[in-house]
Formats: sequence, C-alpha cells, structure tokens
Amino acid sequence: MVKISTIKPVIKIIAPRIGRMPAGEAARHRERDEALHWRKWYKTSRWQKLRWSILVRDGFTCGMCGRLEGQTSQLVADHKTPHRGNEAMFWDADNIWCVCKGCHDGAKQRMERRKL
Repeated sequence: MVKISTIKPVIKIIAPRIGRMPAGEAARHRERDEALHWRKWYKTSRWQKLRWSILVRDGFTCGMCGRLEGQTSQLVADHKTPHRGNEAMFWDADNIWCVCKGCHDGAKQRMERRKL
C-alpha cells in the first residue's frame, strides 16, 4: 500500500477584510456619532420600520433617477430637507423619500453641500 505524504500549502491564508474599517476612520465615526446625538436614531427599530414603509410606499423606486431597485441594501430612505437634529423633521414621513445609493452618495450629496 502506498502512503500519501502531506503537501505543504502553496497559497498563503489571506486575512478577511470585509466588515473592517481602518482604525483611524472608525475613531472619526465614533467621534462624529458622539458629537451628533441624533445619529443614534438611525440605529433604532423605529427607524428601520419607517425606512421600510418609505421604500414600500415609493415602490422601491429612486425618486431622483426613477430606477426600480430590487436589492433593498442599495436604497436609502433619505430626508428631502436635512433635519439637522430636529426630531420632528427626522421622523416626518413626508420629509423622507426613497433614493438609490448612487444618487444619494453622488448628486444628492453635491446638492446638499452647495446649499450649506
């Protein structure tokens, strides 16, 4: 009978990078969240329910480009008028619309920066 010897692995094991944020960037996010008390509202179940109701109401369609998006992780429940910590404006469903991530991170952010 032939004995099989162990072969050394040729490929190095690569550390997973998904879900990790560089230490400096993570610290900046924590500082921002601590300074802006309203950031924690986005982490509540109330916000998740409101977000979902907005996506359903708007038919999973971007209010800017009209794109129908089936992958809900690519949709943002965005405030039409920035709330700037105003709790009533934050929770007002009439002030929120469905926007695809591309429009939200691009055109919408540029529009908001110009208004500042």
